[in-house]
Formats: sequence, structure tokens, C-alpha cells
Amino acid sequence: MLPDPADPGNFPPDERLGVILLATSKTEDHHCPDTRWSLDELAFRLVNEVAQEAMSRATIWRLLNHADLKPHQSVYWLNSHDPDFDAKAKRICQLYVTAPRLCQEGRLVLCSDEKTGMQIRQRKYPTRLALPGMPEKREFEYIRHGTRCLLATFCVASGEVVWDLKPTRTTQDWTEHLQRVAQRYPDQKGYDWVVDNLNTHWSLGVCHQVARWEGLRIDERELATGAQRRAFLSDASHKHVFHFTPIHGSWLNQVELFFSVLSRKLLKRGDFASAKEFEERMRQWLNRYNQEQAHPYRWTYTGEPLVRATPSSQTSQQRRQGHAWFGSRPQLFERLIHPPRPYQRRQKPLAANL
Repeated sequence: MLPDPADPGNFPPDERLGVILLATSKTEDHHCPDTRWSLDELAFRLVNEVAQEAMSRATIWRLLNHADLKPHQSVYWLNSHDPDFDAKAKRICQLYVTAPRLCQEGRLVLCSDEKTGMQIRQRKYPTRLALPGMPEKREFEYIRHGTRCLLATFCVASGEVVWDLKPTRTTQDWTEHLQRVAQRYPDQKGYDWVVDNLNTHWSLGVCHQVARWEGLRIDERELATGAQRRAFLSDASHKHVFHFTPIHGSWLNQVELFFSVLSRKLLKRGDFASAKEFEERMRQWLNRYNQEQAHPYRWTYTGEPLVRATPSSQTSQQRRQGHAWFGSRPQLFERLIHPPRPYQRRQKPLAANL
């Protein structure tokens, strides 16, 4: 009979620490051709390099699990190299926080962007609907009927979406969309537009449109560069003020949250026989969203880095196990997020013959 796996506590602290150090290092530093660590490879390296007592896969897994370390997992991360990231992020987040009050004062906070390359796909064979014990099955092959581009503006205070569905996203398309949004919300004292750094968002055509709204005359020679155009559009003295997200920080635009909802509910499992059908389904879905589902989003990011011992700074396992602080007793907010399960003891049956 094989012995039970060793308890991680049976190994000295330096050997347990060696597992963590090896799992958090690069594989090429240890002459390993793999691009990630596996339990078998960790066990092999520990025996041959560190000359430690052999550890089973189960023991290594328990050590990594106790440290909430998952070397087999990886997520994408986009680093922003914008030197003014903090200032821009705080300014945009402050707009989101004050959007309800600004709306009552007659000033709207609007988030605008495009969702490009929406493919109109028709499945080559019909989709099989879900049955008990069997998920829905979609045909892998499809027939492509072109693409469409959605130009959308999300009103932060109300959650309403103003949209235009077009085959292109040129500067003229974007300028026409801005005009449509301004016509949808007339008689406002001011507009704060949150946009990313796409070239069509700070083009010369947008500058001319803002100049017409402001009743200004502009000299194109003074708006020759992108920096000059962005400075003109960001002028706080204007009625229409543009706020550009940091480089690689388009996730600060709330309309991206709406695009995520659109992708999950309409585009991901879409089966459209033609471009006309796609446009009709899109119009129906967007109209229904504005009538029944539109709502402001609860924005929790403040522009500040996540602070240690706050609910969002640690993983759920660390919060459950109390690794985010010195004591083992969970904090109050942790007990609210992960309340203890209400275990119920079984009542022993009474003896039939007393």
C-alpha cells in the first residue's frame, strides 16, 4: 500500500520556500525549454537542482495552493506608458463620480467610442438547442456577410445609449455621430466627452465641428499637429470639452462596459442570414436596451492604486484565509463579502423504543 502524501508542514521552512522561489522564477533561468512550470517539472527541478528530499506532486500542489500561487495560469496585461496616467485617470474618474450632480446642473458626461469589425456571420448548419444534460451546439463553419461598425455614446448619468450603425468609421462618420448626440440632448449648459486617442477623435473635422458649436473661427495652421488639436478640444472654457483617456487606458471609458454587454448578449452567439437582418436585429436590441435595461454603471475605480488590506487588492482566497493582514481573523468587510456558511447539524433520530 502506498504511503499517504507528506504534509507540507513536515518539510523545513527553507525547503518550502524553495518551492515558492522556483515556481515564481523563469523557466529559462533553469535551462528548461518549457514556457511555464508544471507540477512534474517543479518536482524534477527540486530533486536535481536543489537536492532536496523528493516531494510528491500532491505536496507541491498543497504548498502552492496554500500560498495562492498558480504558475500554470496566465492573464493578459497591458501596461500604460503614459507619464500623465494618474492625472488623466483621476480627472475622468472624478467626472464619473460627479456625473449625477452635473446632470442636475445641466452638464452631461458622455462616453463615446466605436465598436469596429462586427462580423455578420451565418452558421453553415442550424444550431442545435440545449437539452437536459446537453449544451447548445453551434456549427463551427460559417458564411460571412461583411462587417459593420457601431458608433455609440453612453450617457453616464442615465445609462442611455445614442448610436449609429454604419459600414465605416471615417472622420465624417464620427462627426455626424457627435452632431446626432448633441441633437439628442439639446439645451444643455455643457458637455464633457470622454474618448480615447484614436486619430478620428481629434481630427481636423472634429475641431471644425466644435468651432461651429462654440461660434469660433479657427486657423488650420494653428491646428497642424495632433497635440494642438487635442489641446483645442480639451479647452475647459468651451461648452464641449473633450477628455482623452491615457495611452493604453481606453478601459477607463464606460462605453466599453456597454460594448461588453452587447457582445455577450447579441454578437457572441449571433446567426444572421444577411447584413439587413443583422442591422434589424441590432436596432431591435439597442432600442430594447434603452427602453428596458439602460441604467448608470456603478464605477468603483477612483484612479488610485489598490491599497493593501482592501477588498479589491487581494484575491478571494487570500481574503478567505486572512493572508492580506497579520492576524488570521478575517476583517469586517471580508466577513461581509464571504459570510460563513450556515452549517446545520443533523438531528439525531429519537429511539423508537424508550
